[in-house]
Amino acid sequence: MARYTGAVCKLCRREHQKLFLKGDKCYSEKCPISQNRGVPGQHGARRHKLTEYGIQLREKQKAKRFYGVLEKQFEHYYEMASKKAGVTGDNLMQILETRLDNVVYRLGFAVSRAEARQLVRHGHFTVNGAKVDIPSYLVKEGDVITLKDRSRDSAKIKAVLEATESKPLPKWLDFDRANNNYVGKVTALPTIEDIDLPVEVHLIVEFYSK
Repeated sequence: MARYTGAVCKLCRREHQKLFLKGDKCYSEKCPISQNRGVPGQHGARRHKLTEYGIQLREKQKAKRFYGVLEKQFEHYYEMASKKAGVTGDNLMQILETRLDNVVYRLGFAVSRAEARQLVRHGHFTVNGAKVDIPSYLVKEGDVITLKDRSRDSAKIKAVLEATESKPLPKWLDFDRANNNYVGKVTALPTIEDIDLPVEVHLIVEFYSK
């Protein structure tokens, strides 16, 4: 499975904002964005005025990097979104948001989407009672995501759940922590208003519409 293996902090520096790819480090003084470090590379310090195409490209790259999706898969999601009824940009963000790795992150099982992908790949979760170890699996309304019994004793997962207990839960998800149940449910599909990422979706649509 293809995946990005470079330094993820460089991605944040390239987009001039935090993409929250490193969990706790993103909230600390060690974050390169907090240190006002510039664009990576030999010519990163040079300032160039972006063209209209450049602005659209950067917005597409930013959305890809937020969700940890590579180019071909992102294009595939855009094609899916364009064929669905409704607004293409809103459909695209809904598809990205309903990836299983993102749902695991939103529920608070992980401090970053990268960590959530790893947990899913290692088989820690079931969807509607069936094991799913594919991070790109798209959940549907009514789906139930459960932490496996053998995973509930993991000190790492317990520590993360404790750290994320106060994290706001999107209104389209429900999470039962009572008696260590650790059961999440997709109560509705997310709308564009439910997604709290600073992405100008219309620029992505314009990029692919050329």
